[in-house]
Amino acid sequence: MPAPPVRDRDYLLDRHGVIFKVIGDIHPDGHYLGYVKYHPDDRGDRRLFGRRYRQNTVVSKSFGILADRPECYVYSPVLGCVITGLPRHDVVVHYSARGALAEIAANPTQVREARAGTDLLAIIARIVERGQTDLFGVTGSFMVGCHTTRSDIDLVCYGVDGYAAAADLFADPMVILPYRGDDLTQLYLRRAKYMAGGSFDALLKAEARKFQGLTPGVRAHVNCEPIRADDDHTFTRTYAKEIGEMTLLARITDHSQGLATPALYGIRAQIILSATVDEPETFIDRITCLRSYLGAYTGAFREGDTVHLTGKLVHLQDGDHTTFGIELTPWNVSKSYLANLTG
Repeated sequence: MPAPPVRDRDYLLDRHGVIFKVIGDIHPDGHYLGYVKYHPDDRGDRRLFGRRYRQNTVVSKSFGILADRPECYVYSPVLGCVITGLPRHDVVVHYSARGALAEIAANPTQVREARAGTDLLAIIARIVERGQTDLFGVTGSFMVGCHTTRSDIDLVCYGVDGYAAAADLFADPMVILPYRGDDLTQLYLRRAKYMAGGSFDALLKAEARKFQGLTPGVRAHVNCEPIRADDDHTFTRTYAKEIGEMTLLARITDHSQGLATPALYGIRAQIILSATVDEPETFIDRITCLRSYLGAYTGAFREGDTVHLTGKLVHLQDGDHTTFGIELTPWNVSKSYLANLTG
């Protein structure tokens, strides 16, 4: 059987013992783009391969973690900037999210003793029962076996069919409970630290559109990030160039491509509030899209929403078509780029 292709949100272990989280599906010939997810560190709280590991959740911190390995700094014309990536010849193990789900289903003892293990097995059992194993994957700490008592359950689903299956899964309270009542404050606090500036009601309105909830057993957080289908070619011919940074108000004109990661929304700029480029008003009628490779904004917005944006101004070229857009992924900066509903 041929090896499964490396997909967005899969993990890769390199010969130095570092585990990368794969970002996107379009990669340079010599690298897989991604950031450091787990790395050896005596102060870490995870255990892998008989040693301590630390979890990293900030994309730009990978540059420092990999400071002694400049071969992991790579320019991506699709992203329009330098990002970290794993040289292909350094890959030792490919952790497939689909493969992890199948492996846990076949060998449930590997997670049963974990705090959220029984709940995870119930979710997987339902997916298997409905013949949907090709539409879902397990990612995060349960994929590589470094879960702790605080670990969430992180799922991914693939394509339009996967999105529909996830909607059905998260609508079943026997398997996943929705956030309600006092639990909404817990959800707000979980998200507010990454999405500062949004009001309680506006943030929860956006969060309610995503696949997330609580497990019935131990009430662990469970989420599912929609990923593009295996044969999706939305970004195959897209090239980006960074221009500067911009803060603006914009109206969502099309959310159909924003329901899966990488998310791409059609927008119309209404007013530019600040920018690092001269004469920013030149761009106001030329900015037509909003893009994010991180899952925080996937599925968060709908046509007609007004959004307060802070991100990179980029020029995008797709074949003969060119436009300008706002990129929300902070590939190589320590600050957060934000998109918040205004109401």
